[in-house]
Amino acid sequence: MCAWDVNKVRNIGISAHIDSGKTTLTERILFYAGRIHTIHDVRGKDGVGAKMDSMELERERGITIQSAATHVSWKDIDINIIDTPGHVDFTVEVERALRVLDGAILVLCGVSGVQSQSITVDRQMKRYNVPRLAFINKCDRQGADPIKVKDDLKDKLKLNAVMYQLPLGLEENHIGAIDLVTMKAYTYDGEHGENVIEGDIPADRMDEALKYRKELIGAAADFDDELGEKFLMEEEPTVEDIQRAVRKGVIGLGLCPVFCGSAYKNKGVQRLLDAVQDFLPSPLDIENKGLDQDNDEAELVLATDDSKPLVALAFKLEETRYGQLTYMRIYQGTLKKGEFIYNMTNNKKLKVPRVVRMNSAEMEDIEVSRAGDIVALFGVDCASGDTFTDGKANITMTSMFVPNPVISLSVKPKDKSQSNNFTKALNKFRKEDPTFHVTRDEESNETIISGMGELHLEVYVERMNREFQCEVETGQPQVAYRETIHASADFDYTHKKQTGGSGQFAKVVGSIEPLDPNSDDLYEFNDKVTGGRIPKEYIPACDKGFQEQMSKGNLIGYPIVGVKVNLLDGAYHDVDSSEMAFRICAMAAFREAYMKATPQALEPMMKVEVAAPEEFQGNVMGQLNQRRGMIKNTTTNQGYTTVEADVPLSEMFGYSTELRSATQGKGEFSMEFAKYSPVPRNVQEDLVKLYQKKREEENK
Repeated sequence: MCAWDVNKVRNIGISAHIDSGKTTLTERILFYAGRIHTIHDVRGKDGVGAKMDSMELERERGITIQSAATHVSWKDIDINIIDTPGHVDFTVEVERALRVLDGAILVLCGVSGVQSQSITVDRQMKRYNVPRLAFINKCDRQGADPIKVKDDLKDKLKLNAVMYQLPLGLEENHIGAIDLVTMKAYTYDGEHGENVIEGDIPADRMDEALKYRKELIGAAADFDDELGEKFLMEEEPTVEDIQRAVRKGVIGLGLCPVFCGSAYKNKGVQRLLDAVQDFLPSPLDIENKGLDQDNDEAELVLATDDSKPLVALAFKLEETRYGQLTYMRIYQGTLKKGEFIYNMTNNKKLKVPRVVRMNSAEMEDIEVSRAGDIVALFGVDCASGDTFTDGKANITMTSMFVPNPVISLSVKPKDKSQSNNFTKALNKFRKEDPTFHVTRDEESNETIISGMGELHLEVYVERMNREFQCEVETGQPQVAYRETIHASADFDYTHKKQTGGSGQFAKVVGSIEPLDPNSDDLYEFNDKVTGGRIPKEYIPACDKGFQEQMSKGNLIGYPIVGVKVNLLDGAYHDVDSSEMAFRICAMAAFREAYMKATPQALEPMMKVEVAAPEEFQGNVMGQLNQRRGMIKNTTTNQGYTTVEADVPLSEMFGYSTELRSATQGKGEFSMEFAKYSPVPRNVQEDLVKLYQKKREEENK
């Protein structure tokens, strides 16, 4: 590691659609930076697997499940890298990585271009204002077209994407790239492409290079007055002029330079690392904000400064054979082994027993970590998203966005003697993954696990078996339906109860109405009571009662959303009224009005993207139509068809097997939650009958 200089630190993530080559790219970065001395591939025949896929399940499936951190030195900079999963079921891993990173590399397949998960990752990067470079990978593959991918970045992601490099040859002729700033051609030699050879641009590519160079300079000129002036005066800028402007554009989120190569064929990785050094921000270039707890959670800017009080965020937890490993980003101050730190969530004081720098599953002990660094700690009991300080600052960091689960399974241990291990596994998984929920169905006495998709839950079930030696039985997957209303309805309800001594009395009058379907609000409470008809101290109890009743609807037994409650009038009794009475009254009033307000069942709709050879297009579209899918878009490129559709989650179970058999194993799909939509009438009738039958059985 170089001597610590925060100016020479880069905290970056590598993100992309599944199977775009993120982990392969990270493996090459580790090799060229001298962190590893042999290259292993994601689905390597040697059975070793890529360095960053340290979990046995990852190596077997050939996918990344958990984000993995590593640290490398390149030339005179230190780079903390987080390799994130591409599968949408593990999207929280991307979310929490981007929450703490300063920059990112968006990897795209040279053939497929911008795919569904590329759009999701881009949205996450924009949510956390993460500057990015684009790397078009797989330029050696049949049908690779980097210029089309660059246009996709502009059209689909609305990025100001410009070619910084042009590929030198494509498909089997791909040998390197043309740099449009230095105006040199770079090729790669040696067993693993370790020798970068600088040469002249081939004469037949010069006109094309000049054309795209002009585009690059024109785009960069918007971010630097000096370059802008030279561009207008048609003067030749220096390499430093262009690089300075590109850096400003990238850090200001206004420019996305595009690089080309093939990580698998060892082409273009070293020049991409140079670009990380030149264009992605150091921690000093990024403004990080915390919430000042001494000043009503007012936002304040944290200084990337060792001398300031410590502020660190625990963004990821992992269970290892040595205990809980907590990944932390140090925003300001220093974190030293043996010192005391405070968890701002529960005000617990604890000693830092061990600080390590991670290289996937391997670790290197360090004594001190400084502002701007990402490290891991052992022996720190906390939850994902907790803020730590040294006790001199009363500051917390803003939390990350956590999507709601969309699918549930009932689970129980096969052998009752494994109950302890079963409970331990569920507690551990819930702690490390905010999208993994565990609930107990009091009526059926079943344990329910909920998550982001079939694969997400499948992986946790498999991990229970492997890590905790606890085989589990799973029930039918349950879809997270919702209920809403389509009409307004009035309520006028009086709650009276007299039981020897003081009784209970409360009266509420008002209405319920549907909220705007395009609104993100799930519930709205409107207090319009005047003249003290309901005392102010009982209004929150009414609000609480309405919300409590909405947690389980009377139509199909799922939570109610999209309702506005207007409380207009009521009555109370000096002796018999209480918070409890008004809460019970509000619950009963809501029940009374709900069934008059045209209740409607809602189902989660998934945005599904299917890619398959062109000859199977009819099969794919037929399958999606059979599953109540709404086809949104169809594109064909290089003999492959991509179909985008909205499909109900309830219809997607078992689709993977069906797609494989219909496309001779050549089709693949990805899906992510899109929205909640009303279910068709016949489906709603079936759901209502199912719920009524369940209630009858419970009442027997």
